[in-house]
Amino acid sequence: MTAGIRRYLLIAGMACAVVLPLGVQAQQRGGADAEMLSQRLRALEADPATASVAMLERLQARQAIDAYLAAGSRQRDVLGQVAGWRVETAEIAARTETVRREVDRLDRTRADLLVEASRQEAARARAEAERLRIEAQIQAEETARLRAAADYELTARQQAETALEGVASGEAARLRAARAREAELARREAELMRELEVDLGDD
Repeated sequence: MTAGIRRYLLIAGMACAVVLPLGVQAQQRGGADAEMLSQRLRALEADPATASVAMLERLQARQAIDAYLAAGSRQRDVLGQVAGWRVETAEIAARTETVRREVDRLDRTRADLLVEASRQEAARARAEAERLRIEAQIQAEETARLRAAADYELTARQQAETALEGVASGEAARLRAARAREAELARREAELMRELEVDLGDD
């Protein structure tokens, strides 16, 4: 074997001794990066808030990690970037869906509270209308009693013309006042009933 051939073989052996460890180091570094990306995906799956969302994005991220692990040295850097982007996309999609679901839940809660508030307001309006109706009924009964008393007094004093005129005048005034009160109460009751019907119609 000539000296030139021996020198060539020696140089080639030294190059292999350098290149092989570098390849092993790159492969080990790629495995560590892939494991870190896989851990981020597993964190999404372990979190109850994100375990059932972004399924497509998580699948694409796992496929990208597998492609990264299987890639040759020339494609490893590019596929590593792609895998990182896919994992980040899955994380963003999961957080976005989680926020969207929380917003939907809050919207439903708000709608339920508004419905309950409307129901309570309608109940209060009905109770108030019933109270006013009873009050108006009591006032009407009192007015009827006063009217009956006035009629009785008027009949009893018919024989005393002078006294009758004075009594009749006073009783007439009281009667007019009682009728005015009755009319006012009837008007208030009618207004409240109309308002109640409007409120119930809005519900």
